[in-house]
Amino acid sequence: MKVLVTGAAGQLGHDVIQELESRGIPCLGADVADFDLTDGDAARRFTEEYGPDVIVHCAAYTNVDRAESEPEICAGVNGMGTLNMVRAALAVGARLVYISTDYVFPGDGERPWEPEDEYGPLNVYGMSKVQGENAVRSLMTRFFILRTSWVFGINGRNFVRTMLRLGAEKPELRVVDDQVGSPTYTRDLAAVIADMIGTEKYGIYHTRNEGFLSWADFARMIMQKAGLPCRIIPVSSAEYPTPARRPLNSRLSGERLLEAGFKPLPSVENALDRYLAELAAEAAAPAP
Repeated sequence: MKVLVTGAAGQLGHDVIQELESRGIPCLGADVADFDLTDGDAARRFTEEYGPDVIVHCAAYTNVDRAESEPEICAGVNGMGTLNMVRAALAVGARLVYISTDYVFPGDGERPWEPEDEYGPLNVYGMSKVQGENAVRSLMTRFFILRTSWVFGINGRNFVRTMLRLGAEKPELRVVDDQVGSPTYTRDLAAVIADMIGTEKYGIYHTRNEGFLSWADFARMIMQKAGLPCRIIPVSSAEYPTPARRPLNSRLSGERLLEAGFKPLPSVENALDRYLAELAAEAAAPAP
């Protein structure tokens, strides 16, 4: 089995490649320098040259707030770019893993979202990921769509890194307390992806670390684990306006993952402990 991983320079793509290599699975990482997702011919040529059996499509436009002022660019990457990867996969007979998001849902209520629930994105980014999902679902039968939420990993910027930096600089921080979901460690998500591609259990799954909490709750956990005295002051989304509207309920049900026989991801607290250890090891490593 050969695997092509798009978005190899991103948080998840980086960890997917590491996970596959650790299992001895041949893989090739690709990023924007290798081909332009919005160029269908380029995507197909690159894919045909490598000839993968599986494509793990991690590449995406992920700046949620900027997307509100760049809707065409966002849709071009997440919508048309995904369609181009679907066509490339079909051209070589490859299966496809598409990484999606909790933002495809409207975020009302408190019930965890199930894979079959109806779309209702609140922002441009969420709509573009719906477009990507539709491209996969309408043209392919051998696919995995993995919706996840609030990702953090070693290879990029994320909420944990931001909280650690600001927590070391400020005595208190105001953090939104009415948006609830599950932070997800990319190492754990990468392991699930590697497990899935060895099966034919196709479909839509929700994949996140176990446990629901607000951003403020997560910030408090980060400060406590890192031994930082910074006080977290909870605020509402209305008190912290952003260009893109965020869903209040980002809870994703993980039942389908269990029903298919896959292991649940570890708890958020366990994931954060391991991520902080990874950050410490990175900081202690000698400069290249």
